Amino acid sequence: MATLEETDLCFPELLNSSCRKTIRPHFETMLIYILLSFNSLLTAALNLLVIITISHFKKLHTPTNLLLLSLAVSDFFVGLLMVFQIVLIDGCWFLGDLMCTLYQYVDYIIASASAGSMVLISVDRYVAICHPLHYSTEITQKRVQVCVCLCWICSVIFQSLILKDILKQPGRYNSCIGECIYFINYIAGLADLTFSFIVPITVIVVLYMRVFVVAVSQARAMRSHIAAVTGKVTAKKSELKAARTLGVVVVLFLICLCPYYCVALTGQDNLLSVSSSAFVLWLYSFNSCLNPVVYAFCYPWFRKSVKLIVTFKILQADSSELNIL
Repeated sequence: MATLEETDLCFPELLNSSCRKTIRPHFETMLIYILLSFNSLLTAALNLLVIITISHFKKLHTPTNLLLLSLAVSDFFVGLLMVFQIVLIDGCWFLGDLMCTLYQYVDYIIASASAGSMVLISVDRYVAICHPLHYSTEITQKRVQVCVCLCWICSVIFQSLILKDILKQPGRYNSCIGECIYFINYIAGLADLTFSFIVPITVIVVLYMRVFVVAVSQARAMRSHIAAVTGKVTAKKSELKAARTLGVVVVLFLICLCPYYCVALTGQDNLLSVSSSAFVLWLYSFNSCLNPVVYAFCYPWFRKSVKLIVTFKILQADSSELNIL
């Protein structure tokens, strides 16, 4: 009987202080391992293709694509962090309290940076569609670079303040050895919920509602040639197409993000076990895999670049000068 109890422990040699494993049927465990591993590999690989594409080809060095690059970087790290979700499948953490804290810290930073990138994308599309005359002067490459850097820097600083307790003393809230839990106090949780979810979502929804209204009116104007007659300035068709594509990305982001933060919004508990919230976390991370798929369907340049990358033609001299638009 003692042997059976020991097999349920993360650390059998620590009978009085070890956490217990989550017991599942063998088939279910293997299925979860396979799905998470495949999702992790696919997410990291697809976003790495986006990163290489936008970084390598000079024709793609535009303000909008720089924002997509920032989003792809955060999505790439989400794919890498899924490895730690795989470690936690049976509810046991074997990498120590310091690694658990670093995992949570990086995870929170990526979440904030991803939300910030979505806000910047919404602002970019708002100016391009609603104020096309000012776009080239207001949204410059240098300004976007500064905004992206500030987005990541602010995410690091903000999450350092939110998680200062566990950063000072890793594992202070663990109830047993082998546990890795998310814990933030009420005030910090409220601040994170406000600035990582409520404020970004509000800005995104408001801006894209305005973009949608203006895009529809401009599409009607172009169809009826009103713009040509009245001399009214409208956004380019390419800008409207980009707005639609990025609109899909934003909608998918909201769908995958909302369940995670709704749990926090209802205030059920600030103490959230990673293993017990597997589906919510998986849905959130799955969004990072969807973005490159959207690009593949909507952007011909991404499909062309993938062919060049997988055939190693990207290694040829002056390949960065190719026009894949």
